[in-house]
Amino acid sequence: MKTILVIGAGRSSSFLISYLLDQSKECDWKIRVGDVDEKNSLARVNKHENGFAFRFDITDKKQCELEISNSELVVSMLPAFMHDSVAKDCVRLGKHLVTCSYVSDGMRALDAVAKSKNIILLNECGLDPGIDHMSAMQVIDRVKAQGGEMTAFYSYCGGLVAPESNDNPWGYKFSWNPRNVILAGQGTAQFIENGENKFLSHSQVFAQAKSISVEGLGNFDAYANRDSLSYRSIYGIDTIPTMLRGTLRMTGFCRAWNAFVQLGLTDDSWKIHHVNKLSYSQLIDSFLPVGNGTIKDRTTQFLGEETNSEVIQKLEWTGIFSDEKINLIEASPAQILQELLERKWLLKAGDKDMIVMQHQFEYELRGKKHRIISSLVVKGDDEINTAMAKTVGLPAAIAIKKILSGEINRSGVCIPVTIDIYDPVLKELEEFGIRFEENQFEL
Repeated sequence: MKTILVIGAGRSSSFLISYLLDQSKECDWKIRVGDVDEKNSLARVNKHENGFAFRFDITDKKQCELEISNSELVVSMLPAFMHDSVAKDCVRLGKHLVTCSYVSDGMRALDAVAKSKNIILLNECGLDPGIDHMSAMQVIDRVKAQGGEMTAFYSYCGGLVAPESNDNPWGYKFSWNPRNVILAGQGTAQFIENGENKFLSHSQVFAQAKSISVEGLGNFDAYANRDSLSYRSIYGIDTIPTMLRGTLRMTGFCRAWNAFVQLGLTDDSWKIHHVNKLSYSQLIDSFLPVGNGTIKDRTTQFLGEETNSEVIQKLEWTGIFSDEKINLIEASPAQILQELLERKWLLKAGDKDMIVMQHQFEYELRGKKHRIISSLVVKGDDEINTAMAKTVGLPAAIAIKKILSGEINRSGVCIPVTIDIYDPVLKELEEFGIRFEENQFEL
């Protein structure tokens, strides 16, 4: 019996753990699920005969060594910054590792030794990154096989709220790590457009959002996400003149979110002491120039908005202009905003989230220009069994099965951009309703 160790049993892990448990009898697996909060582990395992739930502390080196050494494969569903520590132990002990997070510099540095030990460190095998890579490469490889040359590639993905559960002016609720949402767009977004490299700072990312249309759902805001330039070589389209990877939000979200950015409320680089002595309106006041009028009026003027514009209405809905006291003692502006929005953007009982992904490919073939639009829409079942958990967890879970069965036979640091990984994973994802719809046009 092979042992799979799952570290982290948070909101994105439910489908992954459920899949592994469902497959455990046929595949002869034992699934050990550890989380710093044992209640999470117990809930995910749910007394399954081949599962074992326990409290896991990533800082307990003895526990880490024991659990990893007794496993064939480790799945890290921890926050991304913790993966490197797990990966070092896996390499040292000769164990496979799967994560859904971007490859870090620390992870990349382990490539040679992982290859020497014939183990795979498979990263970016979730939704975004993950399904985006696999579905994009499937089309890119197909176009290349036909003799086509890629001229433009746009890829967008958003974790959103389903229309039937959309009951707030932002059109957004948390279905994954709230901190990542609050800090989105920080750093510099990098992409290429018509042969020219483009760079957007955090203060520009949301201000320069564009609109895209998804059939059956309408228009969405789309903002540039992270470093698109590095994926040209990874995708094997080094000379493509236009490539952008971006994030989707409901129309109007980005303009309103940019107001938080301009006010300084997404800054996580410093902390305010004794912030519990302040109300939200007093907090906003501290970011505004000295002046007369209400906090709302002064904020409106600072942002250059019209009175009661959609942006101001969205801000007011959050309670940021209220006299409610802040329920934190010491926190960064970003942490204060996160605590407020976690209460406002909560998935309520029965709420459904929605994943929307769209790729736009342009290519030339035999002297003619073509476009492919490939779209994916997945809705969650409820506030626990979310589309986010399904699309993050299932690709990793399927890849785990393929690794342990020998169908995926690679070593070193990998992401799912090769046919031996993406083909079997995408095929099985279709059995769970995770399927892209394609439309092709001649330009």
